[in-house]
Amino acid sequence: MIIDCHGHVSAPVQLWAYKANILAHRGAHGRGGVKVTDEEIVEAAHRKEAFPKGHVASIKENGIDLQLISPRPFQMMHSATPARVVHWFCEETNIIIHRQCQLLPDLFVPIAGLPQAAGEPIEMVFDELERIAKLGFKGVLLNPDPYENSGIEPPGLNERYWYPLYEKLCELGLPAHVHASGSHSDRVPYSLHFINEESNAVFALCNSTVLEDFPDLKIVISHGGGAIPYQLERFEASTVNRPIRFSDRMRKLFFDTVLYGERSLRLLVETVGADRCLFGSECPGVASAIDPRTDRPMDDVAGIIRRVDWLSENERHAILEGNARAVFGLPESS
Repeated sequence: MIIDCHGHVSAPVQLWAYKANILAHRGAHGRGGVKVTDEEIVEAAHRKEAFPKGHVASIKENGIDLQLISPRPFQMMHSATPARVVHWFCEETNIIIHRQCQLLPDLFVPIAGLPQAAGEPIEMVFDELERIAKLGFKGVLLNPDPYENSGIEPPGLNERYWYPLYEKLCELGLPAHVHASGSHSDRVPYSLHFINEESNAVFALCNSTVLEDFPDLKIVISHGGGAIPYQLERFEASTVNRPIRFSDRMRKLFFDTVLYGERSLRLLVETVGADRCLFGSECPGVASAIDPRTDRPMDDVAGIIRRVDWLSENERHAILEGNARAVFGLPESS
């Protein structure tokens, strides 16, 4: 079985219309809500939009049996003002995700967005965090930069600002999947911003005591850890004479395989170990284009993992299924 830990919801157009509306009136007309039928939510999961095929067709083509779906990060407008519109949109998105997962339970598992409004205390997400935990969500997306690359520096993930959230996640038994959202910079588009923030996240966590202070905290880093595996020795050098080295702390984190080539996947596995890698493809997403060299979607990451001969069968099973079950608390298949 293949479990994809990194997928994003294909939502009905009513959700995007709702976002445009509350941004236009900035909350002056009240919260309202997304009015959509169950049939329209299911149809959205099948509808072909920006990608070569619809969401369900795409994951089936790539052999994915179960996908954890979360908000589409670049849509989450965490830096918008007033903060209430950030909360409203995130909460409505989580409602759509929950409904879609209830309607298609054999395909999708819910991962929530956190209503992180730039500049707010992190405790402001707790009400939504407790609500989604009661609904059976299996984890959350954690945005390390709610200012969305606007020039204001957010606190690093090593700073005390985040400690109440780490404590709450441990209390609820929910893992955090680190994934940035939008970018205000023309020089750094959101896709590059993701990689930069994931690199920052690994650097901050592995040069701190967060993972010792919260030994039960499970953190998954998106996109293979950003640039860190490629630059590991640069950061390892300053810790070679310390009791805990940079790479030791890296192996307390988890990393998804949203990488689209064997060389990058090999580097990730060799750096952190197969037991710290969770299959992810972000399908459908940025790499759903057809590669003319193979006539296959570039996000057919499972195909790459299956073809590599340097993975043992146990390692391959752990990456494709076992690690996701352990991290996100998914029951074993019957």
